Amino acid sequence: MTPPESDLFANSATDLGSALHDAFGFAELRTGQREAIEAVLDGRNVLAVMPTGAGKSLCYQLPAIVRGGLTVVVSPLLALMRDQVAALRLNGIAAATINSDLSRDENVRTWYAVRDGAVRLLYMSPERLMTERMLSALSKLDISLFAIDEAHCISQWGPAFRPEYAMLANLRERFPGTPVIGLTATADKVTRDDIEDKIFAGDVVRVVTGFDRPNLSLGVTLKDSWKRQITDFVVERRGQPGIIYCLSRRKTEDVATLLREKGHKALAFHAGMDSIEKSAIQNRFMTEPGIVMVATIAFGMGIDKPDIRFVAHTDLPASPEAYYQEIGRAGRDGAPAETMLFYGLDDIRMRRVFIEEAETSDDHKRREHKRLDSLISYCEAPECRRQMLLRYFGEILGEPCGNCDVCLDPIETTDGTEEAQMVLTAVRGTGNRFGVAHVVAVLRGRTTEKIDQLGHDALDVYGAGAARGQKEWQGIVRQMVAAGLLEIDVSGYGGLKTTAGGAALLQGERAFRYRADRIQKVPAQRRRAATAVETLDVSGHALLGALKAKRLRLAEARGVPAYVIFSDRSLVDMAAKRPANRDEFAEVFGVGDAKLRDFADTFLEVIAAN
Repeated sequence: MTPPESDLFANSATDLGSALHDAFGFAELRTGQREAIEAVLDGRNVLAVMPTGAGKSLCYQLPAIVRGGLTVVVSPLLALMRDQVAALRLNGIAAATINSDLSRDENVRTWYAVRDGAVRLLYMSPERLMTERMLSALSKLDISLFAIDEAHCISQWGPAFRPEYAMLANLRERFPGTPVIGLTATADKVTRDDIEDKIFAGDVVRVVTGFDRPNLSLGVTLKDSWKRQITDFVVERRGQPGIIYCLSRRKTEDVATLLREKGHKALAFHAGMDSIEKSAIQNRFMTEPGIVMVATIAFGMGIDKPDIRFVAHTDLPASPEAYYQEIGRAGRDGAPAETMLFYGLDDIRMRRVFIEEAETSDDHKRREHKRLDSLISYCEAPECRRQMLLRYFGEILGEPCGNCDVCLDPIETTDGTEEAQMVLTAVRGTGNRFGVAHVVAVLRGRTTEKIDQLGHDALDVYGAGAARGQKEWQGIVRQMVAAGLLEIDVSGYGGLKTTAGGAALLQGERAFRYRADRIQKVPAQRRRAATAVETLDVSGHALLGALKAKRLRLAEARGVPAYVIFSDRSLVDMAAKRPANRDEFAEVFGVGDAKLRDFADTFLEVIAAN
């Protein structure tokens, strides 16, 4: 990627409103954006926590135009840097990246352009930025702002995977007069406090706009022949773009193959692929309609495809933050989108093992276990899931959302105190060291070699639960784990252990309610609000299709994702307004000076022909 030849806004006025319209084609700022941008322009540090799709990037891109000088953007992924640089250049803004995907000659040419003041925004990874050589070189330039994208990595990745994220704390010492803005969509209060302490030493303006994404329907169901479940889920959404997250590389390949055999356009994506292959797969997903991406968490951060209609998980994510970030990739265009999480007790055991095996401090492990506890509670929620998820992030939703599986199909709970006491008695009687299969076998009075060998058929509780089936007992045990009555011994062999809460229940000091397990068949269509697309008439939809086709051809010719040319919202606005000349085209959402110059005539021809 060569350095930009010119900056359309190098000599423009510094008025905020003019820069917003001329550079990006927007008439007004969204909630939170103005507060964050004005704080940066006042020279303050900012931590901006906004939901996916809320326009976080504008919080540093607009100040970069208004303030002048060089804005250095720290980004965790090469694909994210590449796409954002391409989008900025199409808006006439001089942006560039220095990264390991480019040749040394390309990086050197870019640095010369940066040194000469020809670059407005420079994107780098934390590993590239936090070298003594780079910091020393930047210290000789006019740095107006540092922007740290995906700032939650400072707290959640730094200790184990990306130590250079934690090193970003040194920026305030090396560049004491330069403001820093950190941006993320996923940070609970503990993480926000951690970021503020490490990066800003408490000197920061916190902008938190809320976490609710009401257009996303939320669903969770138990695994029961998960391959059939995921196949049925995708079949009901045939032709829609979506993401399916899997825990392992092999599983992504297996699921993608399974879906292709069913006639779907499914691609696998994981960290084991080389960069060329990953780039080609990502470009297909971004430009071709109806692709289902089956991926590990290596895919998604910074992916700005607005029309993803569903996100499904075949395995339990690591935390509510990870889950929220991953489902947040759906429905960024504001139209209805669906989420579904398939999970079981073995998912909980595996996640506990991952936490314990990570090379992190005991305090970090404790926090990760607590985060996982919160996600398990969300999965077992007997009440509105959205209320529970938002409560985790410190936000209160006054009324049930009406757009999650629990609201749409309410769950009845049953007093299970007696059943829980039976389980706890069996767990204690067998030594707090056996897994769910053995404990359930004891409760149901089964005859196994292990039960005979250990004499567990002599326990008073042996056979006491024979009236219930195996799956029913497994569901009760799983919900007891979620309720904190039992814990899984991940340092051993996955055995069940009684907790202090379980001991209190055995003493009659607390109760337990459970819900009957349901294997949901998710309806193909959920309740949804009308969208801008739905207001188009027949000819409007035909025009929208022609506009999308033209956009795709332009994107392929330029080697960029389609949304970089124009967002779906811009095309819908074109189809609705049908501009007849350049002045009218300038009023379309997302049309700034550069896109008016470069694309008006091309899209006006399509509109006139349809």
